Amino acid sequence: MNFNFAVWMVPDTALTFVSIEALPLRPMTIYTFLGVFLTLALLYCLDTAFHKILAHSLRHKREQLWRWISGLHTILACIAAVLAVTLNFFDTTILNSNLIRLTVAFFFTIYISKAIGLLIGGLLQLPYWSKMALKIIHKRFRPLPVAHQPAMGPTMNRKAFLAKTTLLATSAPFATLNFGILNGVYDYQVHRLKIKLPNLPAAFKGFRLLQVSDIHVGGLYNKTAVTGGIEMALAEKPDLICFTGDLVNASPSEMREWVEVFSQLKAPLGTLAVLGNHDYGNYRKWHEWSAAFKAQKITQMEQVHQALGWQLLLNQNHLISQNKEHLAIVGIENWSANPRFPTYGHLSKALEGTEQCANRILLSHDPSHWDAQIRPEFPEIDLTLSGHTHGMQFGIEIGDFRWSPVQYLYKQWAGLYQEGAQQIYVNRGFGYVGFPGRVGILPEITLLELV
Repeated sequence: MNFNFAVWMVPDTALTFVSIEALPLRPMTIYTFLGVFLTLALLYCLDTAFHKILAHSLRHKREQLWRWISGLHTILACIAAVLAVTLNFFDTTILNSNLIRLTVAFFFTIYISKAIGLLIGGLLQLPYWSKMALKIIHKRFRPLPVAHQPAMGPTMNRKAFLAKTTLLATSAPFATLNFGILNGVYDYQVHRLKIKLPNLPAAFKGFRLLQVSDIHVGGLYNKTAVTGGIEMALAEKPDLICFTGDLVNASPSEMREWVEVFSQLKAPLGTLAVLGNHDYGNYRKWHEWSAAFKAQKITQMEQVHQALGWQLLLNQNHLISQNKEHLAIVGIENWSANPRFPTYGHLSKALEGTEQCANRILLSHDPSHWDAQIRPEFPEIDLTLSGHTHGMQFGIEIGDFRWSPVQYLYKQWAGLYQEGAQQIYVNRGFGYVGFPGRVGILPEITLLELV
């Protein structure tokens, strides 16, 4: 039976790209209105402050240019207000439109850049206002002659300097974030590592395992670039490919146009996969999904993996045998130490039947699982492969130096970590979620050679 008919014709409106179910109005609660009010208030404050900065920089010297920029700024502010209201009242699945997603991202970069620029401008004024405050205090206790009293406000030269500095501080993050959208999101990097496992049988010395994680296919839009990333992965000639979850953003329907592309991701010993938190369909907000509906989603995800030719491990394991030696690849459903994310994994069940194996490699999407359960309770697991964090798609990696805001949320967030005889590798992700770009933390393909 043709798979496209078997899956895409399932009587489920969630499998269509545009449906009434996908665009519901959010319930009109006090929290909804409060969210809209606070969002619009924040946008108004940022726009007003930034408009004044533009006036100090341009209005008195370049009147015609000021009029054009002022008009454009007003138009952009109105569009941002419309987007703020729309995204507060409608299900965020409307972001499945690439045009809408990129538009929202553009305005996100504008307002983040404004906030950064105004913050830096404010910090630059702190020394001045601190000095003025000390002078006011000094004047109160030891009055100065009127002729020597300092001016109580910055001069026009100082205002112009602060305005230009603020504009410069705004332009830097704006350019960086948009470069991350246009270039970083498909700038795939291959990370090659040798992993030493205790008691590794000679038959598996040099075994090449390729890890891909967090594809988030619902956000991808450039098939040529994605195909190039897959070709980079296959060029590493892996023996086995492991995918560690988050194939989609919210629904199996996102794979409709991508099965042919990702079905190329195969190795001689197969492609094994597990589910991530996004694969359970919990991110369609303002719905009360029934247990039966969720079960149907899992069934559809299994069908998608079958179409790709990938073996989905749902609290199961897969044994690889060479020269009468065995290597266990164990895969569990999502398990997280963070209550925000679903936990369905059963590691004891997944390990059943692996007793004769010298080594066990676990595929577990969320790296918080490692410290919370794997290390303290399952010392027999030699290596864990995870993803989930994306390195927050923003950070700095120069040589051995790495920094990202996500490190304050996850102890293991990118790369290889070791405690005792156990190791975990956290993949930075193939795709993206939310912000459609990457700055500093680039999409990753990982090749692990067992030694």
